[in-house]
Amino acid sequence: MKIIAYGIRDDEKPYLDKWSEENPDVEVASTGELLDDSTVDQAKGADGVVTYQQKPYTASVLDKLGSFGIKYLSLRNVGVDNIDADAAKRNGIQVTNVPAYSPEAIAEFTVTQLMRLLRRTNTFDRKQANGDLRWAPDIADELNQMTVGVFATGRIGRAAMRIYKGFGAKVIAYDIYHNPELEKEGVYVDTPEELYAQSDVLSLHAPATKENEHMINDKTIAQMKDGVYILNPARGALVDTDALIRGLDSGKIGGAALDTYENEVGIFNTDFGSFDKISDERLKNLMKRENVLVSPHIAFYTKRAARNMVYFAMDANKSLINTGKSDKLVEL
Repeated sequence: MKIIAYGIRDDEKPYLDKWSEENPDVEVASTGELLDDSTVDQAKGADGVVTYQQKPYTASVLDKLGSFGIKYLSLRNVGVDNIDADAAKRNGIQVTNVPAYSPEAIAEFTVTQLMRLLRRTNTFDRKQANGDLRWAPDIADELNQMTVGVFATGRIGRAAMRIYKGFGAKVIAYDIYHNPELEKEGVYVDTPEELYAQSDVLSLHAPATKENEHMINDKTIAQMKDGVYILNPARGALVDTDALIRGLDSGKIGGAALDTYENEVGIFNTDFGSFDKISDERLKNLMKRENVLVSPHIAFYTKRAARNMVYFAMDANKSLINTGKSDKLVEL
């Protein structure tokens, strides 16, 4: 049995080596390169492929895997929206993901960024760097006095809710699928519009689907409270960036924390050498603002998460090869 792992980062390599030691019946090959037309031939002779990337898994790549007789593709992340579903089905490729490598990591980071916004840390860091140790006029808000609206109550959304509650915030939620325990608590509102209208903070944890694309837009922003804070650790496609900028310019949006960005592929996790060399002007517009926190898709990035992403994906791929089954199969 042979599995090839693509896109292996330096921080993942020790976990992959450890998994390989614990599974001597599996030949493990790995590369730091992503899975695309220029690298897919490396998979020839393998029984399964494990990968993680934000760039698309194209039809040509999946067709090539199919021609090699590879039927098992295991992602080391949650989202499968970058897979050409028709091509995967055409080639009989089964796909698994890692639905919960560390919901707490993403939830903790999201709340951390909110607290930085509320306590104006960007502003005070700038002031202090310039020798200004005055308080005014940058007085803060308190989370315990606010209503947080959580959009989507999957594992990450629920983990974030627990932390928000720990700070004493009132927490409400919207999801088309109601969690039974949260249903008992009575936290759900009936419509997104109700969530927008009641929330001082909007915490987004929804997947990137056609229905959710640009769900944060001029129309929905207009339905929100004045001075709303918008947090997006989920998917960049949820937010219409131009509408977000207009909302920030008008003051309708009080601040935003963005760990994802709709045009992040090819930009995030890249060293440009200097701020001026970053190629995306809209992104730089956001990064320059003291009431906006941009982070390069790092909410998940913890040791525990990196370990789980490797182990869960490798275990799933091995299970598929051995049995044709996995508890992490995804329906495309």
